[in-house]
Amino acid sequence: MNTTSKTRIIAASAAAVIAAAATAVSCGTGKKVETLNRVQPQASLSLSNDYESDLPELHVDKARRDTFTVKGPDGAQMFIMNAVKDVDGEMVANEVLDAAVVTARFRNVAERRGKVDLKFDITVPRSMYDSKWQLRFYPDMKIFEEVTRLEPVIITGKDYRKAQLKGYQQYERWLSTIITDDNEFINTVQLERWLSRFIPRLYALKNSDEYVSDETFQSIYGTTEREAVKHYTDHAAIRRNDRKKLRKDDMFRKWVKSPIVTEGIRLDTVIVDITGDYVYQYTQTINTRPKLRKVDIFLSGDIWEEDRAVYRIPKSEPLTFYISSVSAFTDNTERYRTRVIERRASANSVCWISFAVGKADVDESFGKNGTEIGRIKSNLRDLMGNEVFDLDSILVTASASPEGSVAANDKLSLKRAESVSGYFRDYMKHYGDSLDREEGVRYEVDDDGNERRVARKGGRRTIPFISRTNGENWKMLDVLVGEDTLVSPADLDLYRGYASVNNLDERERRMEATMASYRHLRETVYPKLRTVRFDFHLHRKGMIKDTVHTTTLDSTYMAGVAALRDMDYEEAVRLLAPYQDYNTAVAYVALDRNASAKMILSGMKESANRDYLLAIIYSREGDDKAAVQSYMDAVRLDPSFKFRGNLDPEISVLIKKYALNKE
Repeated sequence: MNTTSKTRIIAASAAAVIAAAATAVSCGTGKKVETLNRVQPQASLSLSNDYESDLPELHVDKARRDTFTVKGPDGAQMFIMNAVKDVDGEMVANEVLDAAVVTARFRNVAERRGKVDLKFDITVPRSMYDSKWQLRFYPDMKIFEEVTRLEPVIITGKDYRKAQLKGYQQYERWLSTIITDDNEFINTVQLERWLSRFIPRLYALKNSDEYVSDETFQSIYGTTEREAVKHYTDHAAIRRNDRKKLRKDDMFRKWVKSPIVTEGIRLDTVIVDITGDYVYQYTQTINTRPKLRKVDIFLSGDIWEEDRAVYRIPKSEPLTFYISSVSAFTDNTERYRTRVIERRASANSVCWISFAVGKADVDESFGKNGTEIGRIKSNLRDLMGNEVFDLDSILVTASASPEGSVAANDKLSLKRAESVSGYFRDYMKHYGDSLDREEGVRYEVDDDGNERRVARKGGRRTIPFISRTNGENWKMLDVLVGEDTLVSPADLDLYRGYASVNNLDERERRMEATMASYRHLRETVYPKLRTVRFDFHLHRKGMIKDTVHTTTLDSTYMAGVAALRDMDYEEAVRLLAPYQDYNTAVAYVALDRNASAKMILSGMKESANRDYLLAIIYSREGDDKAAVQSYMDAVRLDPSFKFRGNLDPEISVLIKKYALNKE
């Protein structure tokens, strides 16, 4: 079907609907409702004509509008419409429009700075209008599977609005019958008469400024002022008034059958007269979301007469907006990085094994040894069962605290290191034997009744332990003393002064003789210096060379590329910023960080994508000359950018301004 045929069909349908409605007008709204239900006219949802797009669409004359939007004093949007006087002399908003018809049901729209403007027209046929009706239109927006109702558009007939206002006036009249001043319930004439007859002294104070307390009043006159007032108060009238207050909500519903809503409404306009279809241009701004590719808009509504819906407007076919964003410029090429894998590796752990004074034997029950020894056993089990590394050797280094001579502490710490090595060597042997049993290693009993392990092929290797002494642990003591809040500033100065004494035995003697906190150090800090350090030396299983270079996919970079494709720009910048490459620039453009993007793109080799992104940046900066040149360079390298330019507001404004795509 050609364009002319489509236009004729649309015009014929509209004419038929309007003719049917015009015939029914004289029979009252009842006949009009019957006509609505028979003909079932529908408000149409169409794309606004103020978009520029490369999509083939049928455009006819645009609507003639007398409406524009400004910001009110509080920053909220206000819709300004031309106004006329009705028959009562009241100024009411009026809009007379010509129909605008767009046949396309979908459009590409540009996302910028994380936002998208969705523009569409709500066209209301003349047959839906009646002075006694109110038309309520509800646009619904579907993103993924979530449907959100947008702000409604309300079109109110003149007589419908008058009925609304009349209801408010009746309610206000009823409200005025509620008494708000409690003094009105007091019979002041009778009260004053009683006072003048029985308490003339008080009555004489009627026009006086003198204050008389209730207690004084009672002592003089034998009754309180409160009691006197209560006696001459009409309590029945108060109860009737209170009952009225409780009925306020009911009376509001009785008189105001259709309240005038002022919040959460996109537009509420009163139509005095209309000669054609009504068109409202709706703009909804949304924030983009990761993976957002399209948005659907539906329209439904109803027609109200007084407090009842007389016609349900059928749900429209959807308008679909496809989101076009700079994420489309993402380079999805996989990025790899070179890893250097070392054959040898190391790990370490420090534990605090307590020993009796002058002793080197390992006692699991002494102090907190049970916990510390259990931790080291767990580390050894993990290393023995590791699928990547084999243990080569274990270096055990023991440290001592400063009490006693340096020579004696060196010997003692070495003995402790050897004792710890022997303890864990035995543990590893027994643990290895248990692993062999689990793996099916065979054991035999010799002639003397002793169990003997049958050597297995490539049997389990014994891991050598190397024992060393680190002597007195003064380096750790320096740290602990500096952090100890129980060491006074004076003692701390003494301790730091002794650092220049090279003879460690003499240094420790001076500390004992002069520092008030020495006993605290000896009892609390020194035990923390008696450490045993384990250094585990390992190699990768099956690896012969000392180093191997391998190429692996750069997972961090590719996660940044995925975030960029999904329009999660903050995450994309976080992941891609260290690379400072083309995709980083795309993410910067998306977040309007133009200087950072330009610095990267300007240093890159010329390409259509690069030049087009530069055109966007220059346009944002107001440099039309550089923007036009970059855009023309992009079109020269890739002619498809001639059509892409209509989707990006920064480029489309240049195309219009300088007629860039004219042959």
